[in-house]
Amino acid sequence: MENDGRRNFLGICLGGLATLAAAAVSFPVFRYLAPRSSKVTNGKVTILEKDMPEGEAKFFEFAGSSAVLVRKRGGELTALSAVCTHLGCIVQWEKDKQDFLCPCHAGRFTPEGVVISGPPPKALTKIPFVVTNGTITVG
Repeated sequence: MENDGRRNFLGICLGGLATLAAAAVSFPVFRYLAPRSSKVTNGKVTILEKDMPEGEAKFFEFAGSSAVLVRKRGGELTALSAVCTHLGCIVQWEKDKQDFLCPCHAGRFTPEGVVISGPPPKALTKIPFVVTNGTITVG
């Protein structure tokens, strides 16, 4: 009879450990597979115009996603989503070539976000912005 009590106790302890182990394994998998919460805010991002030299790009977080502001040679500004339209990788600014490269499948975009080459099906999404008194406000 004493052995039955021990067996029950060990069974309960092992069952509890198995449950904890299953939760410890499944939670990270769930978090990885579950879509991010899409909190879309009306937030705006401000960047000082003096912080944007010609030929440079500044990446930032906008509306829960990566975005980029580019000052092309000649001074013209463009704000774009930095998410490649092919598989959602984050594009990289290539200063020497003055264009964007998607590191996943070598898609290329102009500074205006237009597809130059590679598999992306459409241009990068433009983001509205205004420039007032030396401050660039995106959004």
